Amino acid sequence: MPTRRIAVIGAGVSGLSAIKSCLEEGLEPTCFEGSSDIGGLWRYEEETDGGRPSIYKSATSNTSKEMTAYSDYPFPDHLPNYLHNSKIMEYLRMYVEHFHLRKYIQFLSKVCSLRKRSDFSSTGQWEVVVEAEGKQETHVFDGIMVCTGLYTNPYMPLQNFPGIKRFKGQYIHSWEYKRPEKFEGKRILVIGIGNSGADLAVELSHVTAQVFLSTRRGAWIWNRVWDYGMPMDTVLFTRCNSFLNKLYPTFLINRWAENKLNARFNHNIYGLQPQHRFLSHQATISDDLPNHIISGRVLMKPNVIEFTETSAIFEDGTKEDIDAIIFATGYALSFPFLENSPKVLDSQYSMFKFVFPPQLEKPTLAFIGILQPVGATIPTSELQSRWAVRVFKGLNKLPSVNDMMATITKKKKKMEKEFLNNPRDTRRVQYVDYMDEIASEIGVKPNLFSVFLQDPKLAMEIFFGPCTPYQYRLQGPGKWAHAREAIMTQKERIIKPLRTRVLSCGQPPSSVPLWLKGVCAALLLFTLTLVIIKR
Repeated sequence: MPTRRIAVIGAGVSGLSAIKSCLEEGLEPTCFEGSSDIGGLWRYEEETDGGRPSIYKSATSNTSKEMTAYSDYPFPDHLPNYLHNSKIMEYLRMYVEHFHLRKYIQFLSKVCSLRKRSDFSSTGQWEVVVEAEGKQETHVFDGIMVCTGLYTNPYMPLQNFPGIKRFKGQYIHSWEYKRPEKFEGKRILVIGIGNSGADLAVELSHVTAQVFLSTRRGAWIWNRVWDYGMPMDTVLFTRCNSFLNKLYPTFLINRWAENKLNARFNHNIYGLQPQHRFLSHQATISDDLPNHIISGRVLMKPNVIEFTETSAIFEDGTKEDIDAIIFATGYALSFPFLENSPKVLDSQYSMFKFVFPPQLEKPTLAFIGILQPVGATIPTSELQSRWAVRVFKGLNKLPSVNDMMATITKKKKKMEKEFLNNPRDTRRVQYVDYMDEIASEIGVKPNLFSVFLQDPKLAMEIFFGPCTPYQYRLQGPGKWAHAREAIMTQKERIIKPLRTRVLSCGQPPSSVPLWLKGVCAALLLFTLTLVIIKR
């Protein structure tokens, strides 16, 4: 049987793992990248280019390196825990070179259209029209992996802002923002308090006369540095915490999180108090926003109700003169190359486990990285790719259409109940839960019982330590011989870049209290005992 040919659309972080996953399963990938280089969102360029993601010069990751790494390629230990976009690009280039991926990428090749072949119901094949050097060519592929991401189509809801057309100053989307210098000395209004809105408000406040940050509903503000100075996600995203979250009622988790964040600064006093509970909407990560609010460099404002030629009028009746507006209002999901898209995806872009369109006769189309994990994108995308290629090969089977639709409907109802009606939350997943869900499809979810019997020390690190991607290379398809070593040395890689001034003192205290470790260890042993008895 000839090798199955797979088209990968996009050479960002998701596209690179898709290429590698194809190679691991003996498939033949061809990646089409519209620009001249890899990196996608993380590749900074001075000029914006319609149809591709864009970041500002200072953009830094919100997830730490150990939680962000590909599962069989840890970041070098000398790199900082939170990485500037240039450091992430350095890592991606190393990854591409190490696994020899570049030869599978066709640069400056734009996918113009993607459509099912006439015999799709029997072959599952697709026709892909690609434009390169001004010429269009049609290719036939056995499978498609769409890795174009969430940040290519800026959303500017100008219709919600009366008077914006008569405003005489400049207004742009955060997608267009690069550096603060051209706004020096001006009065700037930033609309939206997601991660980009908070970042831009803080950065601009260093050079502007005044920054106003407008929000409709407020936000809970995380910071990257958590207890004992450890990266936030390495402390919170553990199997132990995931286990406890299933035991505790939602209102208790909300109360704990809100009290924890308010202990840092009172969200009500700072004008940030949201109308929703902590778990109901994606929180915002900003280390510096409260510092700039308390120093007056950023002033919080409610929603804008109207613009005049030179000012903004807010819901509380206040009016401020402004010179420029930056809309940090997010992005709209779009796949312009997908022909007859209603027959492939419905208007809500429903996908089984956020990967497979459920209505296709053959499961040969997968969307990779088209979700918003509460955590890192690289590991979730990589696991999606590992699952998708096994489905393409027939090694894993999808449920029936009815069962997939039932799962999707159940998931939507659950999300409607738990989250706000907001585009930012429609594709939101909890990191550990989702990773385990996809890993279970492949057979690579760590078997804690088995690991505990063979290697108790490793089992304790898996349960109490950060749920790093290496855990999904311990067993099953794609097993990596160095996975255990990567897990047992992850704390060393966290600490090393911090020790640029070495002191003669002991190890930092554990981020998990000793009493909690004891309680969880007892629960773990009790659970394992029950499993043994039932057997």
